[in-house]
Amino acid sequence: MEEEVLGKAYDSRLMRRLLTYMRPYGGVVAASLALLLINSVLQILGPLLTKIAVDRYLAPVQSPVATPLDPYLLPRLSLDRWQGLTQVAGLYLLVVVGVLILDFSQTYLMNYTGQRAMFDLRRQLMTHLQRLEIAYFDRNPVGRLVTRVTTDVDVLNELFASGLVTILGDLLVLSFVVAAMLQLSPGLTGLLLAVMPVVVLITVVFRRTVAQSYRRIRVAVARINAYLQEHVSGIAVLQLFNRESRSGQEFE
Repeated sequence: MEEEVLGKAYDSRLMRRLLTYMRPYGGVVAASLALLLINSVLQILGPLLTKIAVDRYLAPVQSPVATPLDPYLLPRLSLDRWQGLTQVAGLYLLVVVGVLILDFSQTYLMNYTGQRAMFDLRRQLMTHLQRLEIAYFDRNPVGRLVTRVTTDVDVLNELFASGLVTILGDLLVLSFVVAAMLQLSPGLTGLLLAVMPVVVLITVVFRRTVAQSYRRIRVAVARINAYLQEHVSGIAVLQLFNRESRSGQEFE
């Protein structure tokens, strides 16, 4: 099997197989997604509280038909503004603390789930390797197999623990932001959304380019690990035949 032969960048059947390793931890995943939803709402409250502080207390908009205020009421008005600003600042601080706590909790749960799922995957891979015929190991360098069991599994762990959660979190925040913008100014929101097709097109092109480059990197890492494993394990033979210089040139 040649290392350079690559399959599709995304395989739905393979993804479904990988998701089965998350099934035993469905309760933890559900709790993490619930925390993610609450966290997304809190992230939207921060800018809204800032808007309230500016519009109501820092730079309130005066009506053109408003009557002049009694000079004796100005101190009272300033006190009310200060109290209101203090309340908004307190709420903002609570939101920040809540976001930090939810971020930590959600990250902890997803990393726990990812580590447990990858442990199950590694255990299954190890059992599978032990049952393979000797001819399989003659065709595939040990270094390449080690890369599959260690480095590539770590990449899958990053996908489950960070990648999927980041995508879902960004989608939720974006949805809430668009909903809030439509509530505040539908016309301005429409103008902003008009450029979305261009952004999506650029993102798709960039994703495909990066995916191809990343896959080539994974192939190169596997080949390097295979080369190192073979030559380090056979270093005595290399020294016996005085092949150190030639081996170094081949590695470069």
